[in-house]
Amino acid sequence: MTSTNTASAEPITLCRVHLGAGGPLSDVRIESGLVAAVFPAGESPRADGRSIDLDGRTLLPGLWDSHVHMVQWAGLRRRLDVSGAGSAREAADAAGERAAVLPPGEPVIGHGFRDGLWPDVPHKDLLDALVPDRPALLISMDLHCAWLNSAGLALLDRGDHATGLLLENECMQAMAELATASAELTDQWVQDACVAAAARGITGIIDFEFADNITDWTRRMNGAAVPLRVAASIWPPHLDAAISRELRTGRPLDTPGGLLEVGPFKLFTDGSLNTRTALCHEAYPGAIPGAPGSHGLEQLSPQELVSLLRRASSHGIEPAVHAIGDRANEMALDAFEAVRCRGRIEHGQLLAAKDIPRFAELGVIASVQPTHAVDDRDVADRHWAGRTHRAYAFADLLEAGAVLELGSDAPVAPLDPWLTMASAVTRTGDERPAWHPEQRIPVAAALATSSQGRRLIRVGDRADLVVTDADPLTADARTLREMPVHATMLAGAWTHGPSL
Repeated sequence: MTSTNTASAEPITLCRVHLGAGGPLSDVRIESGLVAAVFPAGESPRADGRSIDLDGRTLLPGLWDSHVHMVQWAGLRRRLDVSGAGSAREAADAAGERAAVLPPGEPVIGHGFRDGLWPDVPHKDLLDALVPDRPALLISMDLHCAWLNSAGLALLDRGDHATGLLLENECMQAMAELATASAELTDQWVQDACVAAAARGITGIIDFEFADNITDWTRRMNGAAVPLRVAASIWPPHLDAAISRELRTGRPLDTPGGLLEVGPFKLFTDGSLNTRTALCHEAYPGAIPGAPGSHGLEQLSPQELVSLLRRASSHGIEPAVHAIGDRANEMALDAFEAVRCRGRIEHGQLLAAKDIPRFAELGVIASVQPTHAVDDRDVADRHWAGRTHRAYAFADLLEAGAVLELGSDAPVAPLDPWLTMASAVTRTGDERPAWHPEQRIPVAAALATSSQGRRLIRVGDRADLVVTDADPLTADARTLREMPVHATMLAGAWTHGPSL
């Protein structure tokens, strides 16, 4: 395996490869990081460089994950996994077992709990009883809730907190302060995660890590060969600095190979489904209508949202607005309509029927994460009962003409584009029937929405490509989910494929 931040200097001809899913058998010439020519198989002229016989495999445009929290994903493999806990007590027991084998003073960092269906309630006292002598931080699967013990709260100067449950912005601050390693170690973890992503056919990501992403990714790309393109998002604390530097969404930054670009401006309108902070028109079951939090959490007022969209977009920085509940999505679309700027809505999980066509009408990208529909179906059935026919409405959005981009929201779901696509195509991740099968999308649409709309490979395209052992159009559900990736190419250079 090799990875590079520069286009391959050696011309390559990929022989006997199907040009796209279901495409004709072809020879594809790669020069200077671009697709230079395409010929019917066996008809490419003799030329300099290497010729590689791909034996009838399938050549696809390189895949993107349009929503990643890269540092969180990179650290996930080194954290305690509590995703299988069926109660707060089970999660706390797992934290206590981990603490017993850690060196003295090392914090317990866990990830993945889903308390939306638990019979009991997370509380600092429960963690204190099992982890009394060191900080403990358990992060929910959706990254919107952090559960700390008293020692962890003390490190945040929050020792007087009543429950130890920190939501939304407080949760993100806790993760930033307690769940990070040194920059050097974090960069190595991120590099490893990028290599693993390339092995699954990923050639680019949009990174929404809660950090100064432009600074961090500039450091990483100038320090090592990163095998991905990265669009680095901007968070509100860094907006003024980005404006002062005259940064613009999509503009390449000064890194080897031009693989780093300025990403969108990340904003929140609401919270999440699991924490019942997604902002909805209807109250959550058991909540008192009109009581604080009964409909979720409004993180920005409509006026504040419009003001921030206008400020960022007037300087060429496109907004990416987090909106999960139907009321939050309506508010986000209203703001885009008021400002009339380009941008995207992240998640769009629950939509009012009247708002579905507005994505296309306003030119707002729907950045969605299909694996959430599979993982959240039980929580949605409980907390959005009677409304799930308009939840994760991918087929309806496509039919209405919206531009979809698929992502994982890693670490909420694995950074694996084939799992993402399989979830969109099948709407199930186990033996149960598809959940709202009317919202399934075709494989061809899943491929296009995972490759920035590139349905075909054309002469002049960047040579960001993936070679698969199976044709996705004819693969069964299991093969699609576990798709064998033979090789991945970025700017004409291999980033995955030891046999090449």
